Amino acid sequence: MRHIFLCLSCTLGSYFFAQQTDATTIAARKMTEVLYNVERFYVDAPDANKLSEAAIIALLEELDPHSTYIPKEELNDAQMQINGSFVGIGVRFQLMKDTISVVATIPGGPSEKLGILPGDQIVQVDGQNVAGIGIKNDQVRQKLMGDLGTKVKVTVSRKGKLLDFNITRDKIPVFSVDAAYMIDQEIGYIKLNSFSKTTVQEVQNAMLSLKEQGMKSLIFDLQGNGGGLLDAAHKLADEFLSGDKLIVYSEGRSQPRNDLKAGKKGLFEVGPLIVLTDEYSASASEILSGAIQDWDRGLVVGRRSYGKGLVQRPMPLSDGSEMRLTIARYYTPTGRHIQKPYQDTETYRKDLNQRYLNGEFFLKDSIKMPDSLMYKTLKTKRTVYGGGGIMPDVFVALDTTESTTYFSKLIQGGHVNSFAFKYINTNRTELKAQYPSFQSFKNNFTCDNAFMDEFFAYVAQEDPQLLFDEKEYATSKKLIKLRLKAVLAQDLWSTGEMFQIYNQTNEILQQAVEVLQNKQYSKYELDK
Repeated sequence: MRHIFLCLSCTLGSYFFAQQTDATTIAARKMTEVLYNVERFYVDAPDANKLSEAAIIALLEELDPHSTYIPKEELNDAQMQINGSFVGIGVRFQLMKDTISVVATIPGGPSEKLGILPGDQIVQVDGQNVAGIGIKNDQVRQKLMGDLGTKVKVTVSRKGKLLDFNITRDKIPVFSVDAAYMIDQEIGYIKLNSFSKTTVQEVQNAMLSLKEQGMKSLIFDLQGNGGGLLDAAHKLADEFLSGDKLIVYSEGRSQPRNDLKAGKKGLFEVGPLIVLTDEYSASASEILSGAIQDWDRGLVVGRRSYGKGLVQRPMPLSDGSEMRLTIARYYTPTGRHIQKPYQDTETYRKDLNQRYLNGEFFLKDSIKMPDSLMYKTLKTKRTVYGGGGIMPDVFVALDTTESTTYFSKLIQGGHVNSFAFKYINTNRTELKAQYPSFQSFKNNFTCDNAFMDEFFAYVAQEDPQLLFDEKEYATSKKLIKLRLKAVLAQDLWSTGEMFQIYNQTNEILQQAVEVLQNKQYSKYELDK
């Protein structure tokens, strides 16, 4: 233990001393002294790893809200979304009554190839029981994920029979495009959940498919998209911007200014374009929407974005963990830095809640931005703002008229998802026969009285404390039925079909469609 502390102290000391400033020299010496004294004199034997991780986390939190430390055991999960893939058996699962139930198999994945089916219950992994033991989602992932090419024996229960499968783990894609479909004969829609290594290719494929279906206008949905790779945001913006237009530039104390520009012929440089944002659209989402807005290439519709304008660089550490350190600020083409203030960490963390309390989600005039943060777009000289996210060109208020506490409890309790899964497993064959295509399901399936009676009977059995509220159900009936139908579509087909149902209550999307269909887009005199 003592050797560990001395090594840690020497490493920290050597690093800081090498920086050649009095402040860092003094800080390094102090840290070395503290670690040495703790190791030498503390009443109990200290846990060196635990202490070092606590020190690193505290140090990074002192810098800014986005410099972070990721322990070795959490790194794979953290990198999964960015890499656009993970290594596993290729199933989407749900824990139902303490049992791992297969919701769907990934097309082309190892589980599908071996014949594992939706509805199968995983009861053993490598001979160890995993049913009825209180297993958690992260524990399931640990057991099923692993190194490429390694094998895992999975035993499933199917209609009372136990079946063994020896599965070779393989690379499983994590798609960043959730949905891509035609809203009408001319308007295409793409929903993006993150910016990863595979994002640009996914979006290109989606746009080519939509163009073949007659797309002339595009709605690009970044609601809830927390960002990802700067490189992906840059290359994706290049699909919409012509010539050598500046897309974003970054600059930091130790990082000289770096300009990222458009450089190739994109797939949608001409045609009406609308980008959807909300308060959870951040980082790379703001880079893309900011570039589109600054060059007057399209409209931003929705609500003010999150306001994250800091660039992090992943830095591997010697034990396999990783530090993601803020190294620069990024700026939109007009020079806007959209990072919201973060000097007060507590205020920063409560910012979205404060926006809600201030009424910003419901009234655009509640947003107060000083003139010092005002900029002009590069073509039409429209007013835009920096200093706290991307302000939309068309504001859409949050609609809470049909939302109730009862609806929230049904969703948060998992009752909609679990009932839908149970209903699909019981009626999959009949549903597929009755609705052979998604379009027939979308047009004809209804959550009728018999269906809803079955749903509420299920909720009463699973959660007796959640009493049926007739008044609140009357208010939220449309939302509850739509959510049930959307999850059924996801379990029968995929996430893309789920969004086609769910988006019927997406008020930001509906506003964008109205802008395009009612020819309101042309009044902005954008760069077409």
